[in-house]
Amino acid sequence: MTRTFETPALGTTILRLIVGIIFIAHGAMKAFGFGIAGTAGFLDSVGVPMASLMAPVLIATELGGGVLLVLGLLTRYVSIPLAFTMVVAIATVHLPHGFFLPQGYEFALLVGAGLLTLALQGSGAFALDNIIGRHRTVVRGQELRQAA
Repeated sequence: MTRTFETPALGTTILRLIVGIIFIAHGAMKAFGFGIAGTAGFLDSVGVPMASLMAPVLIATELGGGVLLVLGLLTRYVSIPLAFTMVVAIATVHLPHGFFLPQGYEFALLVGAGLLTLALQGSGAFALDNIIGRHRTVVRGQELRQAA
C-alpha cells in the first residue's frame, strides 16, 4: 500500500500524471486530428506492417492508456504496452534522425524510461490502484481467516 504523502509516492504520481497527459494528447491528436486513415497512412509510410490494423490499436493504446495512467488504474500493466509504443516509435521514426530533438529519439526515450519506472514502481499516491490494492488485501485476509 502506498502512503499518500511520502515523497517517493508523490514523485511517482507526478511522473504518472505527466506521462498520462502526454499520451492522452498524442492519442487524441491521432484519433481526432489525423483519424484512423491518416494514422494508418503515417504508420505505413514508416514501414509498420498491417498499418490499417495497427492504427486503431495504437490510438486505443495511447488514448486509453493515458486515461488509465491519469486515473492511476492498472498502472503497472498499462505501462508495458505504452513503453512498447515508444520502442517502435524510436525504431521506426526517430532513430534515423539521431538523438536530439526536434526529430531525434531523446523525447521518446525519456517517456519510455518513465513508463518503465512506472511499471516497476507502480502508481504512486492518489491512484485507483491503491484503493483496489487495499480492497484485495482485505478480501485475501478475510479468506485466509475463514480457511484457518
